[in-house]
Amino acid sequence: MLRTKTGSLFVLLFVFLLSCSGTKEENEELEDQNVVVSQEQPIALVIHGGAGTIKRENMTPEREQAYREKLAEALNHGYAVLEKGGKSVDAVIAAIKVMEDSPLFNAGKGAVFTHDARNEMDAAIMDGKTRNAGAVAGITTVKNPITAAFEVMQNSPHVFMVGKGAEQFAEEQGLEIVDPSYFREEKRYEQLMKIIESEQQQLDHSSLREMEWEDPYFNDRKYGTVGAVAVDSEGNVAAATSTGGMTNKRYGRVGDVPVIGAGTYADNATCAVSATGHGEFFIRNVVGHEIASIMRYAGKSLDQAAKEVVMDQLVKMEGSGGVISIDKDANISMPFNSAGMYRGYIKEKGKANTFIYNDEDEGL
Repeated sequence: MLRTKTGSLFVLLFVFLLSCSGTKEENEELEDQNVVVSQEQPIALVIHGGAGTIKRENMTPEREQAYREKLAEALNHGYAVLEKGGKSVDAVIAAIKVMEDSPLFNAGKGAVFTHDARNEMDAAIMDGKTRNAGAVAGITTVKNPITAAFEVMQNSPHVFMVGKGAEQFAEEQGLEIVDPSYFREEKRYEQLMKIIESEQQQLDHSSLREMEWEDPYFNDRKYGTVGAVAVDSEGNVAAATSTGGMTNKRYGRVGDVPVIGAGTYADNATCAVSATGHGEFFIRNVVGHEIASIMRYAGKSLDQAAKEVVMDQLVKMEGSGGVISIDKDANISMPFNSAGMYRGYIKEKGKANTFIYNDEDEGL
């Protein structure tokens, strides 16, 4: 009986040792797998609130503080989604909605006026994991245009809807619909009147400079937009952009924001990009896709690709503006060739970094 028990124990010990053994290569492979699993995927969110002739001498301390506080609020709202394990798509929407609800930015509540004194808004969103996208243009009744773009992406077979059709679709999806008067901001309307007057009077250089000092909106009438890009805990990137377009625009003009690949683009294999600037140049350069293509085909880093497009290609075409961009490893690039760009990023809870001028250290 004792012999049998001893034999059984020997067999069990042999099986145990055998299960613990393995080749050096197998063990190294297992260690590598464990390293990958144990590594925490970085999460991050980047936003912009428009680019243009944004200078300290034209900015009061109160106004600067208001912009920085609202940028920080948008960053914190978006990051809260990521911190809970939420998707990058949901994070960029959360950040954008904060800025759309503020009259400080040319999107949603702060949208500029067309020549016919209407507020016509455009928005787009793109998921880097699937490269699914949604966009709307020329809408006037959806409180948060970015939500309309999201519904197009999620609940339709289409990518791009415009005008009344886009509004009807948004209403059918249960989005909040408001009277167009909701978007009317008197400062924006005064801006329109000044620009129309300037066209009629053909102001000389000194008069233009005086208007720039009196009205911080005047010289940035082509460049206002809000945008967000993010990477989530699954390594998926997303981009979203929203705008009221160009002040005094006519004939149903649409800029780069809702043009997928120009003002908005996202692909996990490369990066997510949201642009702000003189839209016609960003469309002609297909800015978002161009940055991704330089990364994909030239093997350059995100920062190298973004700067090549914004600081070289656009400058040669005399296109003004900037981009925010991010890749799956949470690398960030925010180049712009104008005097300033409202922008910021967050990689850790409670540490929202905001910037306005071109001489600020971004710490990237």
